[in-house]
Amino acid sequence: MINKFSVLYVGFIELDNVGINGTPSDERRYSNEQIVDAYRMSLEVAQHMDELGYYALWGAEHHFQREGYEVIPNLILWGTYLAARTKQLKLGCAFNVIPVWHPIRLAEDYAMADIMTGGRIIFGVGRGYQTREIETLGAPLLDTTANLELYEEQMEIIFKAFNQDSFSHQGKYYTIPAPVPFRGYQPTEVTLVPRPIHRPVEIWQPIASGKTLPYIAQRGIKGMVTLNGEKITREVFHAYQDEAAKAGRKLELGEDMCLGLGMYIAPTQQEAIELVRPYHDERYKWFAPFGFVRYADENGRPWGTPGAPAGVPRIEDGVQQRAWLCGPPDLLVKELKAYEAEFPGLDQVMIHWPEGVPATEFKRQLAVFAKEVMPHFGKR
Repeated sequence: MINKFSVLYVGFIELDNVGINGTPSDERRYSNEQIVDAYRMSLEVAQHMDELGYYALWGAEHHFQREGYEVIPNLILWGTYLAARTKQLKLGCAFNVIPVWHPIRLAEDYAMADIMTGGRIIFGVGRGYQTREIETLGAPLLDTTANLELYEEQMEIIFKAFNQDSFSHQGKYYTIPAPVPFRGYQPTEVTLVPRPIHRPVEIWQPIASGKTLPYIAQRGIKGMVTLNGEKITREVFHAYQDEAAKAGRKLELGEDMCLGLGMYIAPTQQEAIELVRPYHDERYKWFAPFGFVRYADENGRPWGTPGAPAGVPRIEDGVQQRAWLCGPPDLLVKELKAYEAEFPGLDQVMIHWPEGVPATEFKRQLAVFAKEVMPHFGKR
């Protein structure tokens, strides 16, 4: 039963001249004064969501983005600040890009945030997908095998750090503790100080290509899919359930998953489509070159793969494939009820804040959604 509604904010500023014919993504340049306005925007929306009863605001970690699309480099720091300025809203990490972290430093930072916010930070991890940031910060991405090896070893350390009173690790990338003397003896184990007080730690990870899906499903890491066409969503949900079963985790279809959808409310569907079109197109101007168009053709082939469409998709494609819910509130309720019926284990829906939509307008959208849509679903 759907009973938790969240928002995904990837960290953009109020972009100017948006749309398919607007400023090309690679030509966008913003001053530091403009970039830091993203933190004001996110605080404004977080406080609004808190008052309206939303479950969580999720952010995305990225680096070097003078283009203004994703300007939050530290989600735990960001979330801890927002938690101090709100009352009950959770703040989600979607996602900590772990190849650019030392796993113990990441675990320590999360543990401190867990304690100081009373458990309001949601932990999430990702392998990364942007070469400019991953490779520049000293981690592999182009070498996909090395990236996967590093990720799996880092996750092994994080699980140990969260769940064991003390631990050691010997792997390809890390030796913990280091084989050095300390106060006259050589340590053979270490303890994470502090450890999270809310355990087991709920961990989330995105499911895009699906290459890491068996790993996360079998280890109890929860999966997030966002702006997927319904065919791809269906495939991912069934695959997660099947892979979890291999590890003895018997889940209802949709359990331990979060479904992310685009949303824009207007009196008619066509009016909503036209209003959100420039922001939808701005998103894919930036994300399509990374391979992040998760719509599919009639044969189920994801956009941009051999034989499937390429380039920037239309908002009509997203609406047709139920990745975007556009129209009056009763239409959104109907679509969400259909998802709820198909995926009985699904309890979380995440609304995507369209890139470039001003905070004032998105707050209005969230207020209408909270008043006209959320009451039709279970209370958390």
